Order: sequence, then structure tokens, then C-alpha cells
Amino acid sequence: MEYAAWKLFIDAAEVGSLSKVAVAYGTSQPHISRRIGELEHACGGTPIGKVRLGSLPSTAHPLVSTLHKRLKERYPLIQLAVREGQGAQLETWLEDGSVDLAILLRAGGSPKNGDTYLVETSTYLVSAAGDPLTSRPTVRFSALHNLPLVLFCRPNSWRNQLEQISAERKVSLNVALEADSLSLQTHIVSEGGVYALLGPYAIAAASKDCRLQSSKLVDPVVTRHIALAMSRHGSLTLACRTVMQVVREIATSGAAGLRRTQSKQTKSRG
Repeated sequence: MEYAAWKLFIDAAEVGSLSKVAVAYGTSQPHISRRIGELEHACGGTPIGKVRLGSLPSTAHPLVSTLHKRLKERYPLIQLAVREGQGAQLETWLEDGSVDLAILLRAGGSPKNGDTYLVETSTYLVSAAGDPLTSRPTVRFSALHNLPLVLFCRPNSWRNQLEQISAERKVSLNVALEADSLSLQTHIVSEGGVYALLGPYAIAAASKDCRLQSSKLVDPVVTRHIALAMSRHGSLTLACRTVMQVVREIATSGAAGLRRTQSKQTKSRG
């Protein structure tokens, strides 16, 4: 194998951005991608190298921890580097090329800019265990009127969506506390008197440490998508494509398991 090809591969791995490597070599990003692909093919197609992944805290433990385990078993030469952040921060990392991929939330519509929608999730009103408001499987959106809530800090696309629906429905959101920490939100909610609006993955992860109760928001049902997004400055190496494939597998199987759990919870409270 020629030395120049390996040097290019190592430089790309260290810099972490094909566009920056292309500038350094005085060539184009497609040319760099092609050379790396040729090297991977010559090595027998084994995925090798670092993949930088950004993730929301709510999906980091159930999804990313499973991802790490499967990669270690199947593709031990892939090095996963994970950074946790909220929506706006993940978007910034994607834009400046700090991460190659990101698992984040998108509000409705069709996927854009190469995004892949993994799972559609509903929104739940979360309370301390035993709260009468969330004692039934569903609760109307209108019940949020003046209810003390803990919400994520601005800027936040999820909060924007909630506020838009609230304005349309003439529902006043009483933001008692702003907190970007999912752990802080759920611990405060578990003490009673304050409510949160979260998705099923966040609730499932938090329920291991806190005594919580949740009820699905209806009229309207408020849905979001867990999406896998690619950086415009990242590299679609074989390692990166492999990580994307495994993430899709985990998301599909995880969604099925989550639906079964929610169905059991609904029947037990119905």
C-alpha cells in the first residue's frame, strides 16, 4: 500500500474534517473521499477510524451505549467519540464540523439536508408518581394552561413548537423553571408540584433513578422525530456509514420494545 494514501487517511482522522484536509492538500473534498474509499477497499472493506457522534442526553444512554457495545463486538476498529449536547449546540457542531453525525430531534415534516428519521415519538406530560393529573393514559393539551412547567432554555426548537401550539390553542404556558439538564428536570419533577414535557426515551431513562408518572398529550398529539443528521463538513467514510447503519438497527428494535412497554403501562392504568 502506498505511503501517500496512508498519510492522507491518518491526516483525515486527526483533523476530523475532509474539507480541511482537502484545503491542506490543495484538492477537492470528493477527491479526498475517493482516495480514502480506495484505501478502505484495498484493506478488504473493514471499517476503520474515528467517528464523532453528537447526541442528546435523552438518547445517549439507551441508544449510544448500545451502539458502543455493538460496534465493539462487530467492528472493533471503529473508534467512537461521543459528545452530549442540546439541540442548538448539536446544530452548531454539525455546522462547524465538530461532529460527523448527530442524533437529535426534529419537529414534523419530511427529512431535509440528508437527515434520516429513525423514530417518531409522542410527547408526554411528566409528573411525580401518584399525581392525579397524569393518572390516566392521556391528557388534553389544554390541561397545560397555567400549569407550572420546567422547560428547556431558549433557543430551543422543541420549545418553539410547544409555544406555537399553545398560542394557536390559547393555552398559557407557565414556565416555572428553565433547565437544559434532563437529569435536573426529572429530579425536580419527581419531588412534586412541577411538570415536564418529555419524550418516551427521556422518560424511560429517567425512571431508573426517579419515581415518575406520565400521560400522553392529546388534542393535539404532539409528535417529534429522533433523527440522524450528517455534517456537511464531515466524511462519509466506511466507518461513518457503518455507524449510521447500526444506529438505524438499534433505533428500529428499540422503538418496538418501547411500544410494548408503553402498551403495558397504558393497560395497567386504563
